[in-house]
Amino acid sequence: MRITFRIILGFLLANLVWTSAFGQTPILDSLQSALELHTNQDTIRVNLLNDLAFSFFSRDIPKSLEYLSESEELADAIGFKKGKARSIYIKGITEAIQSNYDQALQYYDQAQKLYESINFKKGIANSYNAMGITFRNKGELRDAIENFKKAIEIEEEIGSDNLSASLLNLGAAYEGLGEFDEAISNLNKALSIAEANQNEQRISYSMNNLGNVYRKLGNYPLAQEHFKKSLYMNEILGDSISMAHNLGNIAAIYKIQKNYDRAMESFESSLGIYERINSKQGVANTLNGIGTIYEEKKAFDKALQTYFKALEISKQIDASGEIPFILNNIGGTYLKLNDLENAISYFSESEKISLEIESVETLSGAYIGQSRIFAKQKKYEPALSKALKAYEISTTSGFLNHQKEASEMLSLIYEATGNYKEALKNHKQYKLLDDSLFNKENIEKIAQLEYEYKYKLELDSANIRELKLTKTVLDTSQDLAKTRQNYLWAIIGILLISIALGTLIFIEKLKNEKSKTKNVIVEQKLLRSQMTPHFIFNSLSVLQGMILNKEEGKSVNYLSKFSKLLRIILENSRDKLVLLSKEITAMENYLSLHNLEDNQFRFSIHVADQIDPTAIKIPPMLIQPFVENAIEHAFHGQSGENKIDISLRMNQGQLICTISDNGIGIDSQTGNRSKTKKSLATTITSERLKILSKDLKMKGEISIADKSKFNEKGTLVTLTIPYQQSQES
Repeated sequence: MRITFRIILGFLLANLVWTSAFGQTPILDSLQSALELHTNQDTIRVNLLNDLAFSFFSRDIPKSLEYLSESEELADAIGFKKGKARSIYIKGITEAIQSNYDQALQYYDQAQKLYESINFKKGIANSYNAMGITFRNKGELRDAIENFKKAIEIEEEIGSDNLSASLLNLGAAYEGLGEFDEAISNLNKALSIAEANQNEQRISYSMNNLGNVYRKLGNYPLAQEHFKKSLYMNEILGDSISMAHNLGNIAAIYKIQKNYDRAMESFESSLGIYERINSKQGVANTLNGIGTIYEEKKAFDKALQTYFKALEISKQIDASGEIPFILNNIGGTYLKLNDLENAISYFSESEKISLEIESVETLSGAYIGQSRIFAKQKKYEPALSKALKAYEISTTSGFLNHQKEASEMLSLIYEATGNYKEALKNHKQYKLLDDSLFNKENIEKIAQLEYEYKYKLELDSANIRELKLTKTVLDTSQDLAKTRQNYLWAIIGILLISIALGTLIFIEKLKNEKSKTKNVIVEQKLLRSQMTPHFIFNSLSVLQGMILNKEEGKSVNYLSKFSKLLRIILENSRDKLVLLSKEITAMENYLSLHNLEDNQFRFSIHVADQIDPTAIKIPPMLIQPFVENAIEHAFHGQSGENKIDISLRMNQGQLICTISDNGIGIDSQTGNRSKTKKSLATTITSERLKILSKDLKMKGEISIADKSKFNEKGTLVTLTIPYQQSQES
């Protein structure tokens, strides 16, 4: 029986910011921080809410809808049509991911009309693309192709970098129609553009769809290779939806290999993901695949039960493109149970739907099933007619597996009717196709592709050792007896093992020493970057001026803060981890010292309620360099009230620190400096975080953004700080 797995969630490609939605916690944190800081009810807030909604739709639909509700309400209130259109567009995606296609199409149509009213061509193209994908998932492939072509025409006109997504979707639609030349042409164009743009998400999708085409053409090793590459990339990207799809495709190859246990394992992993994200079509397709495993293992009752569940879901969501595959599988199971009446009923229903939606693959499958039934009933004339139709379709479209099955049926029918010449001819064709699909070399190639990456290094190493030992044996075999050779081999083996172990121990010790040295160097660099001579001398000069001016109270206060800061920094520099409360005290003293003389800026330090600064230890001297950068560079040539805000909060177990100012912004600062000069604070802190992340086994990252992206002034630094719970707490 046939199973199919397509990219049913291709709508993920319909928006340009998709590639940044996964695995980008710093960007997500920056968006959430920006939303907290930006309280004005304006277009900026609408855009931030939409960006957050899009970032959450594949992992938390209720959270996405919560953001969309606020963004749409605000967009209506301020008359922001573009923002409202995008809110509605993303609502369409949340419906499509749940297989509510008619509702999704209504939202996409509303979004398109709003975009057209303001002549925003990029939004119009995205809407066409999304509608095309939804039509494709409904099985209305000609409508899908029409919408994809409209999207491509606009994207070529405006030079959109979303062109590869539209080409990919167009190729997938042609694949569904069995027009494989068009499918491969468009998919390869999409892959080339994605590779040129280094867009890993679209490279992964292109690989997966090409794998589908090669599987249908009977090139299973090449299909498996593409599926494995796509799965590997999606695991790195954290794209669980596409991982579910890859797992289904890989399961189909395991089934072809008759490795049913591994096929079932992959199907069940895929099903778990689809159920978690409530993708009804994904669930239906995977249940269909699981049914084929039960059928192959002759558990026909379980197979039918699973098929009917898949059919019920597919009919609920009107996924007519997938229904004929399930109907053919049900018909085939009834045929194996010798229930010919039910079998012919389901194959006939599949034939009817396949003709309506122009699905040549399921149509040829239905004809083969009907031919088997008529032959079993000894109705050879209609059996021959159906088999010839199946052979013609499969030969034209390139479905090798269907060609094989049709040739087998033609051979049996001709033999039964006494036409032995045609029977022999078709039997030879059947054997040729069967050998090409399932010969030993092909199966071994599939297995080789599966394991080659895992064992490549080990095999290479073993081959090298084997060559060395073989050479030693050849050099000594002429002069040594068999007993002496055995002793020599033992000695050589012991020596090689000793040398290898000694080398490994030496390398590990060298690595440890280098790591310790690097740690010390980084700590010293950071201390120097924090307590710069400029700051020390400037502080002393200010203190001297206060004393000369006989400002005794002020000078005593200044000296107290300076000495306290100096003591804290020197104490902290000796420890790997210090209490968060001490770092906060150091920051307060540091900012007060800078501000005591001329009150040049206003600052605040906010610690979220769920954080106890006396119960958390963090690496010292991480925050201060970025505060110093803000003081030194953020307000250059700027008048008005200057602000520096430091905020500490917890997010999913991670300690997040943001340093925000309302200065000229990092992009403007970079323009004023040498283009080759890299921020010392950023460089040293990045090096240090790499070491600390390994030591503490906790994530550590830096993200620096110019707030002009949010139509605001200043710079936003986001630090993800590794930490430990204090033993004293």
